[in-house]
Amino acid sequence: MSQKIIPNLWFNGDAEQGGEFYSAALPNTTSRITARYPDEVPESQAGFAGKPLVVDLSVDGFQITMINSDAHFRPNPSISFMLNFDPLMFGGDADTARARLDETWAALAEGGMVLMELAEYPFSPHYGWVQDRYGVSWQLMLTDPEGDPRPFVIPQIMFAGAVQDKAREAAELYTSLFDDAEIGMVAEYPAATGAAGAGSVMFGEFRVGDQWFSMMDSNVAHEFAFSPGVSLEVRCHGQAEIDRLWDALSAVPEAEQCGWLADRYGVSWQIVPDNMGELMERPGAYGRMLKMKKLVIADF
Repeated sequence: MSQKIIPNLWFNGDAEQGGEFYSAALPNTTSRITARYPDEVPESQAGFAGKPLVVDLSVDGFQITMINSDAHFRPNPSISFMLNFDPLMFGGDADTARARLDETWAALAEGGMVLMELAEYPFSPHYGWVQDRYGVSWQLMLTDPEGDPRPFVIPQIMFAGAVQDKAREAAELYTSLFDDAEIGMVAEYPAATGAAGAGSVMFGEFRVGDQWFSMMDSNVAHEFAFSPGVSLEVRCHGQAEIDRLWDALSAVPEAEQCGWLADRYGVSWQIVPDNMGELMERPGAYGRMLKMKKLVIADF
């Protein structure tokens, strides 16, 4: 699968351990350290010199990046990950799919917090929502193999609080920025339900290339909001694409740093060159990057 957008998770110094945890907890999952802090870092990062900076997770071929940093941010359920346990993944055996779901649920729930109990719901015979020990939220669902095929991992973006009922608007913006992108199925709230207004998105999907995302307007008021605890990384081919996406997305000037931005809904993005690894190997590149807001390839 070609993956244009890579979710990034913020970890409090324990990304390597997190990679080991997810490799054991999630089906078809591996992790590896792909970047380390340089030996010479700013005083504020002195404890990280030489330690892992980036740990990449492959979940059934879907890449998630873990950033090894401090306790400044933490993931929350505003962006979660749906795991579709389709019996076709397990030789067409629904019992095996259900058993693997239960095993994954038990591993993720240990030391975490259940947000929706694992049970039968109108939309799935076996579903639950859990926040794991690292604060990352997962929605586990036993899916119908007769339905439209979907990947095992689908990030879900939930709009609440100051951006309540903005899911459809955000999806229209995001799909307008990428080639081969579209909004898929949208199910609306037929009437005002809790915090959600009539006609807002109860559940919807959009696609960017081969990737699927889901979105929803929450019908429950939440205290949390989008944050850099979960960010969306876009790897751009050249400075022109960086400039275009930066100009279209960045809406919070004080959030601009080292290729990071926050859009008008508060969602954090990282707009980076697709040869970032090569650029960071240049002498002094790390220090130069720390001084940038938008990344400028020529300045590395």
